[in-house]
Amino acid sequence: MIRCLVVDDEPLALHIVEDYISKVPFLELVKATTNPIEALTLVQEGNVDLVFLDVQMPELTGIQFLKIANGKAKVILTTAYPEYALEGYELDVVDYLLKPIAFDRFFKAVQKAQGILQPSAKPVASIESAPQNDFLSDFIFVKSEHKIQKVYLRDILFIEGLKDYISIFSSGERIITLQNMKKMEDALPERHFVRVHKSYIVSLNKIDSIERSRIWIGEKIIPVGDTYRDQFFKIIDGKNI
Repeated sequence: MIRCLVVDDEPLALHIVEDYISKVPFLELVKATTNPIEALTLVQEGNVDLVFLDVQMPELTGIQFLKIANGKAKVILTTAYPEYALEGYELDVVDYLLKPIAFDRFFKAVQKAQGILQPSAKPVASIESAPQNDFLSDFIFVKSEHKIQKVYLRDILFIEGLKDYISIFSSGERIITLQNMKKMEDALPERHFVRVHKSYIVSLNKIDSIERSRIWIGEKIIPVGDTYRDQFFKIIDGKNI
């Protein structure tokens, strides 16, 4: 088992990573805390193998934490700010997860950590091998107005980019959040979602029909952009019978 520590000043972010850890058979949660000083003590005592570490925290930033820990545990950074990625990799982090974190992306990161910490272990072959994980139960959290909203991936029809905002269209509602398309694209499992246009990401499960360079999802017609056409139809061809 890989002993894990989660450090984040947002309790909601802690709970998401805790839930993800519980789904992976080779991970064991030692502690989830909003206190980076407490977390640092656990690392220095040698009680932790892998730390999921937020970057922006009031008492001690993630980068400061990394420097003080001095390699006594492997670290996966979790943050909403991509600008810290380079400095994190210079400090030898295992991976860098941008919030909102989808389980698919989380699992890739911990597989990488397992390869480093347990090189002789038999790897979990695929995301489906992890108990309890299923596309039907996976979700992300997004900030919308004055609340943080849970969105199940199974409910998403498509996502539309609106300059600095995106609209998530689900089977029951439309959620507008301050986010960019690239970050959302990276957070979604590529087995189920595909970018088809600079302004659209679609759920492959929700496509009703395709005609030339147009996709029908219910009554909505979504264009396939020239930049994304070849990759999209390559995916579709792979599902043809």
